[in-house]
Amino acid sequence: MKLPPPKKKGSFTLEETLERRRSKRSFLPKRLGPEQIGQLLWAAQGAFPRGRRTVPSAGGIYPLELYLVTRDNVQQYVPQDHELVETQHGNVVQQLCEAAGGQEFVREAPASIVIAADRRAMEGRYGERAERYICLEVGHAAQNIHLQAVALGLGSVPVGAFDDDQVHSVLKLPDEQWPLCIIPVGYAAE
Repeated sequence: MKLPPPKKKGSFTLEETLERRRSKRSFLPKRLGPEQIGQLLWAAQGAFPRGRRTVPSAGGIYPLELYLVTRDNVQQYVPQDHELVETQHGNVVQQLCEAAGGQEFVREAPASIVIAADRRAMEGRYGERAERYICLEVGHAAQNIHLQAVALGLGSVPVGAFDDDQVHSVLKLPDEQWPLCIIPVGYAAE
């Protein structure tokens, strides 16, 4: 699914967005539209000419992969084309919630963005420091998602407490990719 072009100007300043950012753990059942989804994913991994992205990456390797999990399916974000490609049809939200220790807001949110990484390219270039660089990059991407959510009038929460193997299995990730963060996002109920 081709996503609408991202907007490059919002209604809040960066400083206002930073001030308003808070973790939200209660969501309304209202679905997100393609514009919102596209904007959130673009904020985390949007591509520009000459291979640049919206977040820095050691050596320009960009090992992160984004997956959008909704009640309809699982889709992978393709930054170069600003589109989503379905990787799994059907609702896996309950299984994702269980993999996250039963944290109900994972089930309640209309969408969750799962950030995964393929360490091989980073390890090939940076050896044992690869893990550090991947952690930095996932932090940059996650923060951009949270700030973009605020700018869109949405709420989000970072989730790091989950069973890696279970999330890997639920999303049917390729063997070389491992989940690092789950970000439930939607209209906050609080």
